[in-house]
Amino acid sequence: MTKGKGREQLTEVGGRIRELREAHGLNLLELARLCGISAPALSLIETGKRDLRITSLHRIADALRVDAGALLDRRGIVTPERKAESRGGYDLGDYK
Repeated sequence: MTKGKGREQLTEVGGRIRELREAHGLNLLELARLCGISAPALSLIETGKRDLRITSLHRIADALRVDAGALLDRRGIVTPERKAESRGGYDLGDYK
């Protein structure tokens, strides 16, 4: 693997982490507390500037309540918006 390809992969995974974090309404500090990774380290992971270990990947996935594989493959991510799509487009928020 080339350095450029590796950096691109880190950026993609970091972007997925950020996307899920935001979809769950968490800020960086909140996710950091949930997964036990410092906020500065998590920020570097989200921007693709820091390689993460498998254990860190699993801790982040657990905190975001997704399978660790979902962070590696965009097709595995189920955000709140995609959950609504899978229900046939119903917005159950109208029925509070």
